[in-house]
Amino acid sequence: MSPTDSHAPDSHSPALLTVRGLQKSFGDNHVLGSIDVTLHAGQVMALIGPSGSGKTTLLRCLNGLEIADGGTVDVAGELRVDFGAPVAKKNLSALRDQSAMVFQHYNLFPHKTVLENVIEGPVVVHKRSRADATADALALLDRVGLTEKKDAYPFELSGGQQQRVGIVRALALKPRLLLFDEPTSALDPELVGDVLSLIKELAREGWSMIIATHELEFAREVAGEVAFVDGGVIVERGDPEQVLRHPRQERTRRFLHRLLFPF
Repeated sequence: MSPTDSHAPDSHSPALLTVRGLQKSFGDNHVLGSIDVTLHAGQVMALIGPSGSGKTTLLRCLNGLEIADGGTVDVAGELRVDFGAPVAKKNLSALRDQSAMVFQHYNLFPHKTVLENVIEGPVVVHKRSRADATADALALLDRVGLTEKKDAYPFELSGGQQQRVGIVRALALKPRLLLFDEPTSALDPELVGDVLSLIKELAREGWSMIIATHELEFAREVAGEVAFVDGGVIVERGDPEQVLRHPRQERTRRFLHRLLFPF
């Protein structure tokens, strides 16, 4: 995959993802209210915002883990899912096939080895041969320095190692879009760097990504666009320097001040 400049997404490149009016409620709790997102191929978008603002729910709706209550999701002009009507099972499965999720708490199968965790999706979901899936998995594990851990179980790994396995598991699915839900928030501080470095490397290679994160400097370095989410809506979006250094909205300024000066 050819490198791209993650700081400057090409607005002339094709829209990989177009989201319009996405809504989601859990009972009386309106978590998402009319979210619009456009992501171009090779672009990285960082989602920032307080806990409970809707970032995770947005990612889960894009991955088909949650079914939105309204709005549309269009992938590369090839797949359009309209949540304003009952969604056909095949369309929801097709949506899930477009992206892969990296979770905050790793979500590895505890009873499977590292290698078994990585090949599970390609073999079971995508029906690839075990031999091909294993070859790809070993190459990916070698890339992140975890080849010697292929036969280990998750409880034998550090948090940083588990999260790198989670990223490898996502890459093994060969998705068009990578979704990261606070990928470092469960890690001890000394383990954060390796995971962030790997994500930066993926950005340089041209992977399309949406990353929910509280790591503001990381968001500034890796993202082409930053979106501040609060109360289930995108309050402000734009170039990382503008949003993170010179926010236009008072709500954004208050959030950044609380994050930077918590005491």
